[in-house]
Amino acid sequence: MKISRTSVRNCVALLLAFGGATLGPAGAYGADAPPPQIPTCDKKIGTLAVTEPQNQWWTALNLDSPAALIKVFVSQSKCFTLVDRGKGLQAAQAERALAASGEERVGSNIGKGQMKAADYVLVPDIANQNRNSGGTNIGGVLGGLLPHGIGAIVGGVSLKSKTADVVLTLTDVRSTEQVALEQGHSKKTDLGWMGGGGGGFFGGFAAGGASSYANTEIGQVVTMAYLDAYIKLVGDLKNGAPDAKADNVQQAVTMSKPGKLYTESNLKSKVVRDLDPGMMLYPTGEKMGVWWKVTDELGNEGWVVSTNFQLSR
Repeated sequence: MKISRTSVRNCVALLLAFGGATLGPAGAYGADAPPPQIPTCDKKIGTLAVTEPQNQWWTALNLDSPAALIKVFVSQSKCFTLVDRGKGLQAAQAERALAASGEERVGSNIGKGQMKAADYVLVPDIANQNRNSGGTNIGGVLGGLLPHGIGAIVGGVSLKSKTADVVLTLTDVRSTEQVALEQGHSKKTDLGWMGGGGGGFFGGFAAGGASSYANTEIGQVVTMAYLDAYIKLVGDLKNGAPDAKADNVQQAVTMSKPGKLYTESNLKSKVVRDLDPGMMLYPTGEKMGVWWKVTDELGNEGWVVSTNFQLSR
């Protein structure tokens, strides 16, 4: 049977049409591809508090605070010990107020000197981009809702192109050194893995108070952008990059019995100060037998006998 050139062209067109239908986001990245992985750590890097940025850009998208999203990453990665400086702290302060007023029973063991200090503060924000006067990005949308100038710094999420550019800033609490600043980027086509049932990746977000990031396409894009930045952040810290290494990498210790801080590693040296049970100290890494060199919250430095303290929990 003789096939005309016209028939051949039509067949090729049909093949291209059906083939192109599979080359959307799911086809380009593979519908069967596994979902992205949150990085994990074998040991804790430090204690972390996650703080909201001042500009509440997420409200215009009906999203939860990005702090809730980052807390899910941190919890699943096991790279940091989380301390709550939000609603959990408010509830704890209410309990402490009850204890101080004498309302709680004897032995409740709530008082000063027990709150764990944060080694780092992590702030999740979106990248600084020029405002889009056409209203296709969040900067344009919020221009009339936020104080002057704020709209220009929240333009990192584009509603039109479904892209997000975000920033994670990690600061050492004691030195105030900015030890890491990582940018993350994501776009709609990066969500191709969800076509193969990978949407289960978002299953644990509801319990962490970040379910809104799973319910909308732009929320999913923002999630992937933050994950991109978090992967880079953890990678830098685990690899010990010079600009991502805090001054307080040693785990804090707590005095379990009364003791003294000495200028040298012997009992005959000058006493810097008395140390009460419950007081938290920060090892420098120097050791001489049972003696550890430490600093206290006031910046005093000296030596203490290690049998008088235990690792802080």
